Amino acid sequence: MKKMSNQNQVATQADFQTGLTKISNTFFPMIEKQLCGNGIDMDHYQKQCVMNAISSINSVLDVKGIKWTDAGLDKNNITQILLTTAALKLNAAASPREVYFQTRNIKMQKDGNDVWMKQVEMGIEGDGNDAILSNFGRGVEEVHQYWLVRSGDHFEYPKYKGIEMTPPEWAPSGKGEVVRVVYPITKKGGRVEYYIGEREDVAKNLIAHVKNNLMNETFGIAESRYKATAKQKVEIDAKKKEIIKKVEEQGLNALDDESLDAYISPAWKDSQSREAMIIRKMRNNVVKKIPKDFGNAFVEMTYDQAEDEGYSRIRKEINENANQEILDFDEPESVPYEPKKESYPEEAPAEEQVNKTEKQPVPDKEPVIIDAEPVTTQEGPVF
Repeated sequence: MKKMSNQNQVATQADFQTGLTKISNTFFPMIEKQLCGNGIDMDHYQKQCVMNAISSINSVLDVKGIKWTDAGLDKNNITQILLTTAALKLNAAASPREVYFQTRNIKMQKDGNDVWMKQVEMGIEGDGNDAILSNFGRGVEEVHQYWLVRSGDHFEYPKYKGIEMTPPEWAPSGKGEVVRVVYPITKKGGRVEYYIGEREDVAKNLIAHVKNNLMNETFGIAESRYKATAKQKVEIDAKKKEIIKKVEEQGLNALDDESLDAYISPAWKDSQSREAMIIRKMRNNVVKKIPKDFGNAFVEMTYDQAEDEGYSRIRKEINENANQEILDFDEPESVPYEPKKESYPEEAPAEEQVNKTEKQPVPDKEPVIIDAEPVTTQEGPVF
């Protein structure tokens, strides 16, 4: 009896799986299959990155009270995120973290109706871009610790005489705000190059951020930008240009303009996170302009999708609004196929028939009936 009890206990332990393990077993085969289909052999570290991403996403969903089985959760988007973390080798468990996740409510079309869905979004942290540079930087041997140069520091820019370079000089003081970021990078030939990102250039990131937040804004002129008339669209565009012009004129000082609060996220405006956001943008601006060699078209495309805000915005808009209109074409009439008849001369002159083989006309084929069916697009959102 005791032996039977032990067997049942072993069987129970073997069959037991945590919810997170079941989720991993669901996503892992899909991710590995898609990577292999694109010429990438999934190594141990990539598997670890996927596992850590699933664990981090699970924590975010738990905080929001969302279950993986909820019908309102966009699971296709999660699959794409896991593909990105695996292809780019981004570790969500690294410290400082290389990638973060958050949830967002999005409106999608389903069966002709507006439906709100929960979607997980991924963002690459500054250290994530450093990891991408270390793994895929063209000719990069080593990425050294970056410098945070403050306004009170002594700093001299590098000087060039032909191909000879005098390295920059930096004497930290710890006083003032960070005005530039410097990345010393050793190339494979042994040469050390210095890449510099300025604080003033972050204003371009802020403008892009505001433009993104204004994408669906109608200022109460119309119910939505999709239902706006031509005249209303002109009014809406004029208001958007006015706001963008104000941000361009003020630069980073626009973060203190209360009239722009509705179009700038709290992460930019909050006094505690503002400086961290600006430093992260400076670092990203430096790392992005350094050439990469991914060695695989799929990995390169994945990187472009993750980094290009404009591409992601357009892709999101297409996914939300594509195939919403049913296209109904008239069925064409069935027309029998009639082969072209060729005419042959009744009889060639006698002198031309000498030493020639007489050609026989090709018999006509039976007519073919072409019957086309009407084409109708599928309703519902495209993921």
